[in-house]
Formats: sequence, structure tokens, C-alpha cells
Amino acid sequence: MKFLMIGMGGTIASVKGSEGYESVLSAEDILKISRIKVEHEIEFLDLMNIDSTLIQPSDWVKLAKEIYKRSSEFDGILVTHGTDTLAYTASMLSFMVRGISIPVVITGSMIPLTERNSDAPLNLLTSIKFLEKGIGGIFVSFNGKIMLGVRTSKVRTMSKDAFESINYPVIAKLENNEIKILHKPNLTISDLTLDTRHEPKVLVLKLIPGLSGDIISKAIEVGYKGIIIEGYGAGGIPYRNSDLLETISEVSTTVPVVMTTQAVYDGVDLMRYKVGRMALRAGIIPAGDMTKEATVTKLMWILGHTRKVEEVRELMRKNIAGELTRVS
Repeated sequence: MKFLMIGMGGTIASVKGSEGYESVLSAEDILKISRIKVEHEIEFLDLMNIDSTLIQPSDWVKLAKEIYKRSSEFDGILVTHGTDTLAYTASMLSFMVRGISIPVVITGSMIPLTERNSDAPLNLLTSIKFLEKGIGGIFVSFNGKIMLGVRTSKVRTMSKDAFESINYPVIAKLENNEIKILHKPNLTISDLTLDTRHEPKVLVLKLIPGLSGDIISKAIEVGYKGIIIEGYGAGGIPYRNSDLLETISEVSTTVPVVMTTQAVYDGVDLMRYKVGRMALRAGIIPAGDMTKEATVTKLMWILGHTRKVEEVRELMRKNIAGELTRVS
């Protein structure tokens, strides 16, 4: 088998310098230092070498184009990436590169490879073992788990078990140095497609007591094309002593307003409570059980194709890349 390893930087590529950890190791350095024995041909490509906090939407386009261009040459692609924006990258790749028949696995580490007790070797080994299985799609490998990329979210800031599969089964686990498949994703079969159109001007607001509608009005005034509100629990918009619901009702016909939840699991259900039903009547688009990363990247991707709110609403409620189980 022949694999491509693409380096993007991050903790896994970092060494300690005078101002803290900095990404400097190449993809080839990473594999060499990990001392993992690989019985396959591996080609290396350093696309960039940066802290993932610095990742921008234009970098997603660059990575998506490279994966699309090179996918026919390899049996699998491994991407090493910083953890802070890893789930955003995995989600956006799922929309930009659809119908891929080879496994694309994104991984990183919480502890630099050069440090004692680094989790990088485990994550790399899990990734390579899964590449050997040949299951097509975009995946994340972390702490011995393989997760569908568009369902993965970072839930811990320090633990080696930093990522979890949200509202979706774990795809596989590493047991006794072998991959055990637990769930085969039921993805729509289609031809390989590259579609990198997107609109990065999306704003995420966390709902808190006292939030007023003027921030939404101002965001639209300065050019934001979509608004995502992280609501409480199952979802809803306050209307008592607040102009927030009124403002949303006024703008939602021209700018899509999407609601997700601050909770990690189960998603939103705007039919459950009166405050949720009022939000629906005001024009809110429910994110269903999508992760926050999938919600953000999906809205960006859709807005790259249409600005018509009803078309955005229809596409946000459609399962495009395995990101969505239900909407209510």
C-alpha cells in the first residue's frame, strides 16, 4: 500500500523554544521520531507548519485541493494537525471533498512528540492501522479511537482523550495494536467531488442572560452573512424583557440565523418547549444534532453556494456528509 502524509503543524510537530512550543518538525521528522514501523511506502508533504490557532478558511481550501488532487495516487492519506481547530478542519473537508473512496485520517497530539509520555505515537499508529482498512471518508484519530470527521468535537483542553464522537458511534478502536471496526458509516455514495466555495463571514454568539438584539443587527451591518446562536439546552430564544426574539424575527428573512446548543450531546429540539417553537416562528433554523464545528463549517459552505434564506434552511436541514441525524 502507498500512503501520503501531509504535515500541517500543531503540537505534534512542536518543540520547546524561548517563547513556548512552536511547530517546526516536518511530516517525515514526525514519523521518524515516533519510531513506528511502517511496512508501506509513504510520501511526505509539508503543506504548512503552524499552530492550528492560526488556521484560516483559506487553509481548508488549500488542504482540500491537495487531498482531491492526490487521492488517486494513494491508498490513504494521513494529515497531522494541531488540535485546537482540528475538528473544524475535519468538518469542512467533509463538505469540500465528498465521495472520496480512500481513508483520509486527521490526527495530532496533546503532548509534543519530543516530550516524555507523548500521545503522538499512539495516535499515529491508530491512524496508520486504520488507513490499512481502506474505508473511504474523512476521519479523526485520537486516543486509540477513529471517529467520523464531521461528527468529531474537541471536548477537553488538556486530556489525551481530547476528542469525542458526538451523537454518532465511534467508527473503530485500536485494541492490541490492531484496529477493530465498530461501525461502518452509512455515507451517500457519490463520485469524488471537490467543492471549496464558502463564505467565512459567519458569526457565532453564545446566548447568555441579558444578550440583546443589537449585536445581531450590528454584525449584519458590518457584513456578516450568517449568524449561529449557541442556545441553552434543547434551544429557545428569550422574549421576556429582551428584544432578541424581535430582532431575529426582523432579520431572519434576509440573513440565516441558526440555533445550536451549548450542551455537548443530543442537539437542539425546538419543538420541545414554547420558547423553542417561538424561535422557529421567528425564523430560526435548527442545527439538529450537529456538532458546533459541523454547524459552523456547513453554514460557511452553504453560504458559498446560496444567500437565499429558504435555500440555506433546506440545505442546513439536509444530511450532506453524515453530519446530521435529525432536525426538529
